[in-house]
Amino acid sequence: MKTFPFLKFLSVISTFSVVCAIASSAQTFTRLTKFNGDDGARPTFGSLIQGPDGNFYGTTSLGGANNAGSVFKITPSGKVTTLYSFCSQAGCTDGDVPNDSLMQTVDGNFYGTTFEGGASNNGTVFELTPIGVLTTLHSFCTSSCSDGLFPYAGLTLAPDGEFYGATSRTGGQMSIYGTVFEMSQMGQLTTLYTFCAQPNCIDGSSGARGLTLAANGNFYGVTGDGGADSAGTIFKITPEGEFRTLHSFNRSDGATPNGVIQATNGNLYGATLGGGTNNSGVIFELTPEGQFQVLYNFCSQVNCSDGANPNAPLMEGSDGNFYGTTTFGGVSLNQSVLGLGTVYQITPAGQFTTLHRFCAGGGDCADGAYPEAGLTQGTDGNFYGLTYGRLACPGNCGTVFKLSMGLAPFVEASQDFGRVGHSVNILGNNLTGTTSVTFDGVPATFKVLSNTFVRATVPSDACNGRIEVTTPAGTLSSNTDFYVLP
Repeated sequence: MKTFPFLKFLSVISTFSVVCAIASSAQTFTRLTKFNGDDGARPTFGSLIQGPDGNFYGTTSLGGANNAGSVFKITPSGKVTTLYSFCSQAGCTDGDVPNDSLMQTVDGNFYGTTFEGGASNNGTVFELTPIGVLTTLHSFCTSSCSDGLFPYAGLTLAPDGEFYGATSRTGGQMSIYGTVFEMSQMGQLTTLYTFCAQPNCIDGSSGARGLTLAANGNFYGVTGDGGADSAGTIFKITPEGEFRTLHSFNRSDGATPNGVIQATNGNLYGATLGGGTNNSGVIFELTPEGQFQVLYNFCSQVNCSDGANPNAPLMEGSDGNFYGTTTFGGVSLNQSVLGLGTVYQITPAGQFTTLHRFCAGGGDCADGAYPEAGLTQGTDGNFYGLTYGRLACPGNCGTVFKLSMGLAPFVEASQDFGRVGHSVNILGNNLTGTTSVTFDGVPATFKVLSNTFVRATVPSDACNGRIEVTTPAGTLSSNTDFYVLP
């Protein structure tokens, strides 16, 4: 029996592609594919990532050969290839139900977690090669369960080469609180912190989502429960395990946060599933000094047409605005359904715009329904996302979509940090014929490996700043700063 916290709906939708204009001629929504069950089903919290080959990679929580989830590749035009179907080994020792995003290292391998499966059916950490060879690096809760169990958050790679992550529960008497852990790429795991270590779980408990590595070298994350009012927390933890609660939600300012990001201005931004003025979630900002403010309360428009109950974290676009999805709100098919989700934009100042309302075309919901995952901006400037799907599967098992906002292409380092002399993978489009790569203006040696992939060496005089790649068509700049490590 699967115990993961998914939406469960039944229905069938049509199989044709969907393209519809929204808001203005500069914005176009396109459904790229619809999962059919065999190639995956029900993508949940995991946003897509872009690989050096220009394709996107993600996970589905169900579907695949064994209906236990899959890792898939999708081209920008919508062709899906299944890289791995979980539960392919006896007893599902390879894992079952991947919920979150993948992490790709410079060697091209993918790393992630499964919510269930493994030696004790309590979840795993896995490594997957680009050709689909899977290695289980760690099975949770095989003995004392001090390492935690049931991770539904993905992994974060740190400059020390270690992975950091969180579990949603711990074993023994503390069965619901969760952990933060560090793990080597060989699978050696160390528990850094166990939640509810303070009286009344003031430090947070349960439902910890993925960690964000900030520019100061520390990690920031959230818990879905615990805190002063049992509504969740925002916390900071150092790589050594020094822990501090930064904010406890009180329901009026949000409840059950789903992650934080650090924006280019240094502040943390995120969204909550519930709480706020309308108990439909909020978007918030937290400064490094600890000043918290709500930027937007969902369901502030009639019939929640602006969206409600976001499950996904925010992402910062190359234009400096934030983008995200809500699982509910938008267009309601009947009075008993609170909409089927939205895509939205919000400025750092709090100006909110709904960009797309799912199922606006009618009951077939051919564009998708109930997005739980966040958005990813490809280096072509477009946004890519996933929906969980509505009703029967096979039929409507979820979708992958593209949202074009007219933003310019850019380049992106696969990891936005590195040491002098180390190789960095730089992703982009139309990179053939590249004549120059610079780090904060300092020329670097490089090799063009494909039309979407350049590998460069961090130069000795480089400072923190933008990467620029000069091609025959012009110069492309990175959307974020690259940090040169000592």
